[in-house]
Amino acid sequence: MDETYLGDSGIRVSKIALGTMTYGDQNTQQDADNQLDFALAQGINFIDTAEMYPVPPKAETVTRTETILGHWIKKQSRDQFVLASKIAGPRRGMQWIRGGPSGLDRANIRQAVHDSLQRLQTDYLDVLYLHWPERNVPMFGQYQFDPKSELDSDGQPIAWVTIQAQLQALDELIKEGKVRTIGLSNEQPWGVMEFLRIAREQGLPRISVLQNCYNLMNRGLEFGMAEVLYRERISLAAYSPLAFGHLTGKYIKNPAASGRVTLFTGYAQRYKKPGVAAASQAYAELAQAHGLTPVQLALSFVYHRWFMGSTIIGATNMTQLQENIAAYTVHLSEEVLQAIEQLHLTMMNPAP
Repeated sequence: MDETYLGDSGIRVSKIALGTMTYGDQNTQQDADNQLDFALAQGINFIDTAEMYPVPPKAETVTRTETILGHWIKKQSRDQFVLASKIAGPRRGMQWIRGGPSGLDRANIRQAVHDSLQRLQTDYLDVLYLHWPERNVPMFGQYQFDPKSELDSDGQPIAWVTIQAQLQALDELIKEGKVRTIGLSNEQPWGVMEFLRIAREQGLPRISVLQNCYNLMNRGLEFGMAEVLYRERISLAAYSPLAFGHLTGKYIKNPAASGRVTLFTGYAQRYKKPGVAAASQAYAELAQAHGLTPVQLALSFVYHRWFMGSTIIGATNMTQLQENIAAYTVHLSEEVLQAIEQLHLTMMNPAP
């Protein structure tokens, strides 16, 4: 397994990361142990989780993933893997997380990390992400910025916790040895540049990694963020490379096929948009025409993009996990890559 550095952090990670958001809902402790053991044996050393997991988030399951992961971590040599977790922010209606976090202020950030470390049975996180911005931004299937969301119910400007205050709280955790490096998730170019600017001007920690959605049906990152990543030396950790299973082709013949999209009604609004089915069909046909599986086409494309740091994969069974990891050895020909671009130009970003 190839490895790379996370930005300027000096932390070396595998080019594939193992996502864990199914642990505690679709996957048991034994399933998780088997997946984690197998991934490490394949050279994967980057493990991704979050305090709100499993997904979709629910009051009855919240934090189960970290707890399950902690049982496995307790039996491991901690220096053999790189562990990332995320802090949930406000505005998502999750009142069961720290009473419904009012903001990404010092108290919330510190409480989230304290609780995650206890559940994970470790003294530190290698990477700590802010799971989504506190401020008003389009995310999780939204794609248009709405200025009206800058105001509260009384029409007054919302007092977001400043980026400087967020960085100061994160700086404390780094100095205390509880976090090695920080990252952002579901962030926009303006946010990344503000975090970098304020860190530089105030002598605060610099982000080293961005975790955003990226796949054949969601390539919006290429419009502005790719340049930011390149010029600022920020690594990308891409999530949802198979577009919640739509790029496996399984929903083409049977839209009711078993999977996260059909198991959890109302979930994954990003992939409910009208162009998704046609794009799934087109990419599956392209794969078949070149002797590839839809999974190989979709994952190889993401794995080997020039701006890719590490790609986060997840699976509910070992067969899926083995197939996903094996796809790393597939390299798409120039002919296939050009065909992908032609499809992209005719059905651009159907799932932003």
